[in-house]
This record gives sequence, structure tokens and C-alpha cells, in this order.
Amino acid sequence: ASYTASVLAEYQQRRNLVYEALTRIKGVHVRRPEGAFYMCPKLPIDDANAFAIFLLQDFSLDGETVMMAPLDGFYATPGLGRAEVRIAYVIAQDKLTRAMQILSAGLEAYAARVRV
Repeated sequence: ASYTASVLAEYQQRRNLVYEALTRIKGVHVRRPEGAFYMCPKLPIDDANAFAIFLLQDFSLDGETVMMAPLDGFYATPGLGRAEVRIAYVIAQDKLTRAMQILSAGLEAYAARVRV
């Protein structure tokens, strides 16, 4: 019971960290999960697949980037989930904090690139 309680507390802290970071990014819409170890925010982007490729191929912040799963493949209806991603919070809190910083910077860089 004590192990389960400590794991639950850790994941709640991770969830809260990621949720709070996402809610501070302009244009992101996210619901706070109650029992999952991931969340699915809608990002201020045109295409989550293109954004994921951009992050992996063309973007880094001090030599680091992040990876996420685009959600359009999770929907049966074409077009749904196009601007949504799945972010799992299964790594240590310090790494999640850094990942959210990278994601925020990546969104800014992507928006600047798309506008050009």
C-alpha cells in the first residue's frame, strides 16, 4: 500500500507539473487528466505530424528536443486530432520541466517558421 501511495503521489505531481506548464503556453488547450499518465493537448499549430517532424529534424534548444505522438491516428473521423498530441509524463520531474521549456520554445519557433 505504501508503494502504491508513493507512485500515485509521484504521478500526480508529474501530471500537475505538465498541466500547469501547458496552461501557461499561449494557445494551448488541455484538460487535466484524472487517472491517466498522459494528456492530449490541442496545440496552436496547423498539423501535429508536421510539428513533430519539425521538432525532431529542424529544432533544438541547446541541443535538446522533445518527441510526442500526433493524435490524428487515434481518431476514426478524418481531420479530428490534427492539432492534438499525446504527451506522456513517465519521466522524472526535472526532465518534464525541461521538456515543457523545449516544447514552448519549439511552438514559438514553429509559429515563426509557418508565418514566413
